[in-house]
Amino acid sequence: MQARFTGPVYVVRDNIDTDQIIPAQFLNLVPTIAEEYEKLGSYALWGLPDAEYPKRYVAEGQLDSEYPIVIGGRNFGCGSSREHAPIAMGSANCECVVAESYARIFFRNCVATGELYPVECPDRLCEAFKTGDVATVDIDTNTITHHGTGKVYPLKPLGEVRPVVDAGGIFDYARQTGMIAKKA
Repeated sequence: MQARFTGPVYVVRDNIDTDQIIPAQFLNLVPTIAEEYEKLGSYALWGLPDAEYPKRYVAEGQLDSEYPIVIGGRNFGCGSSREHAPIAMGSANCECVVAESYARIFFRNCVATGELYPVECPDRLCEAFKTGDVATVDIDTNTITHHGTGKVYPLKPLGEVRPVVDAGGIFDYARQTGMIAKKA
């Protein structure tokens, strides 16, 4: 799995909850149905308040976001346990979220679904970056580089969850490692 992501970032603040990541009215979309999975991505971060986030994560009428990297503050993914949240972001082509901290269930859902890398950073990046800045996240070296300033920030290693996300989620990891039988 690719371990390096470069592109413009989308910046959010603290306590972004799962209702903001994927509002409840879109939970009737079934991620295992290809066209519904695609549509789910078009609603990623749709619940963010327009007054605070005038630039949408996914542009109106689009299925994918131009931002492969989301930068957040503390407690990203708080709220309900809906696994639709990381799935919607992954469907919108989000590769990773870099935040100060995560709600445990959101972090686990990222790993279980393999949709995106939930990377923690001890620095408050949501104040160092603005939406549209270009960055490179390198999972192998545990760094994020701000292309505009050249500053390199350390990231916390993913540790034992990395191979699970690399594999595409818990079931793919279990198949690859022989824990469960491969699909026929």
